[in-house]
Amino acid sequence: MHRLKYAWTQRQKTAFRNRQEIIRAGLTRRDLFKFGLLSSTGYLATKGGLSAWAGGGCDPGECDIGCSPPTLPFVDPLFIPPVLPERDPLIDPGFTPAPTTAPNRAINPATGIPFEGRTQSHQFRSRFPPEKFFISRMAPNPNAMFSQDPTNLSRIGPQLVWGFNQGGSNFTTDPAITPGPTIVSRYGDPILVRRYNALTGNNGGFGVPEVSTHLHNFHSAPDSDGGPCDPNTGAASTNPLLQGRFFFVGQYYDYFYTMARAGFDTPQHTATDGDVRETLTTLWYHDHRVDHTAENVYKGLAGFHFIFNEFDTGDENTGFRLPSFPDFDIPLILTDKLFTPEGELCFDTFGFDGLIGDKLVVNGRFQPYLDVQKRRYRFRVLDGGPARFYRLYLTNPDNPSQRIPFWAITSSDGNLLPRPVEISGTSSQSPQGLLLSVAERCDVIIDFKFIWENFGQPSRLWLENRLEQDDGRGPDDDIFPPGNVNHALMEFRLTGPNNVVDNSFNPRPVAYPTVGCNANDCVFSPICLPPLPTNNAAAQEDKVRITRRFRFERGNGQWQINGEFVDCSEFRFKVQRNTAERWILQNNSGGWQHPIHIHFEEFRMIRRNSQQIQCGRLEFGRKDVARLGENDEIEILMRFRDFTGGYPMHCHNTMHEDHAMMLLFELADTGDDRTQP
Repeated sequence: MHRLKYAWTQRQKTAFRNRQEIIRAGLTRRDLFKFGLLSSTGYLATKGGLSAWAGGGCDPGECDIGCSPPTLPFVDPLFIPPVLPERDPLIDPGFTPAPTTAPNRAINPATGIPFEGRTQSHQFRSRFPPEKFFISRMAPNPNAMFSQDPTNLSRIGPQLVWGFNQGGSNFTTDPAITPGPTIVSRYGDPILVRRYNALTGNNGGFGVPEVSTHLHNFHSAPDSDGGPCDPNTGAASTNPLLQGRFFFVGQYYDYFYTMARAGFDTPQHTATDGDVRETLTTLWYHDHRVDHTAENVYKGLAGFHFIFNEFDTGDENTGFRLPSFPDFDIPLILTDKLFTPEGELCFDTFGFDGLIGDKLVVNGRFQPYLDVQKRRYRFRVLDGGPARFYRLYLTNPDNPSQRIPFWAITSSDGNLLPRPVEISGTSSQSPQGLLLSVAERCDVIIDFKFIWENFGQPSRLWLENRLEQDDGRGPDDDIFPPGNVNHALMEFRLTGPNNVVDNSFNPRPVAYPTVGCNANDCVFSPICLPPLPTNNAAAQEDKVRITRRFRFERGNGQWQINGEFVDCSEFRFKVQRNTAERWILQNNSGGWQHPIHIHFEEFRMIRRNSQQIQCGRLEFGRKDVARLGENDEIEILMRFRDFTGGYPMHCHNTMHEDHAMMLLFELADTGDDRTQP
């Protein structure tokens, strides 16, 4: 912790000590409710009254929106995470002991616990033996900077964050960074990622050093899904340490990914190792430690994972000709942060609604800038949470009234659309702004040459979030006017000559609404939308076996699904392997919104509040997060194929997830008939 510039009051010292003791004791919000130490409004009770963190104002040590020190925008270049290097398991000492299909549960004499945190064997590893190997180590970095402000006008100095490094064992030469290194893989090349837990007990006030890394949206077996907990891992033990999928300091965990498309073990697609229409593109990995996901991800445990294939090749001269990686294909993870008035990164572990920060951060930097050439770029935009939603616009700050278009090529979960969609164009049918809830992702094409030639030759553009949101409940749906620097996430600076080489795909002539859109479109053939499951399909994996209903609501001061809190010792229901189901998601929680994420398989959204999802909307594509707004009801269809075992469904406002809005289901050879589990 940094030395405070001002003395705390006795009340603030007491509140701080109370919270530190709670964190050290490993108590969760549910424990505090049980002991009567937490009010229904989310405030921590102490002998002196409510925690000082609930008092409002900006006294020293306060962690509240509006209390962070001032910073300057656009003084830092955008940080682009490095690509995680491939390693040779035969010679790299990081692969000692060697990876095996079964977990290495031998006791490490140096730690007294098993070498590996994994407790289940990799599924289908003999069919898809790993061909590419990677190592990354999770560790603290006490010298991380959100800004290198050369003017020294910012009072925010080095921070203790947690991150991932590029696999080296020397954290001086290979420090942990956030976002972590980008993992790049390709379909047809199975991979193994060994992650070491080198975190420490000194967490700087929040964060728990047991970890579980979830590859968000990949078609993984439970052993490598990185879920928060699973009854199968602890033989239905009531001890959460046995049920957890997390692993401890001093252990490693081998994550295995088949790099095969969904459906690879169904009769329809066995010969081709999966359905090409299920091809994934932009994924991300993040911590998923049960009860502590929000604080661990907020502290830095997140990064991107890109998947290329024979069509989306990463080279604009081949396949779909999307802008070449890495020069013109760039990840952007959007987050917001809170700091004390002294410049200390802070997190209210027991906030009920979810945390909203007052500092906008892109790839770990305050409001950075990026020099861009006058050509097309692909930006992979991710809402990294923990609770803020975004509605994104391109703005010319020197002429804010201009409506500058860009083009979405993927759904709001990073998978190719049947037809690109123009965002913020002049047509009334164009979506106004790119709306993303927590964990949603969208790949967009920005054509800086087109903008320069048609919008007065601007020298700079802002990526703005103009969606008003005052707390973690969700946005108000009010839109701020353009051109306010406080809403600018980053600045693009148009540089270089006017005629640079650009062989990339131009979405403008084929995009909706310039071209009409229908369900059979397939601009990126053969990666088209799979047919929807039906009640009377001939193939088992296409037949809807059951309809289930899930109510997301508030009860007994916490978050519930169908009136129950998450229980890591039981599965709520069983899904039958290689069948399809219809799920109805209902928001009964009042003024809160919930981005609902389902592990393992993607779904198709069919209706929102009885209105059919139409082509031309970003929700029309394959998705893994459903934005469940106030009083919404959403109908989805999804298939469950290939693997067996346990998976979660949860709210991806990670504070809601940590506070019990999650359930576990099991994928088995025989499913049950529970319609409201």
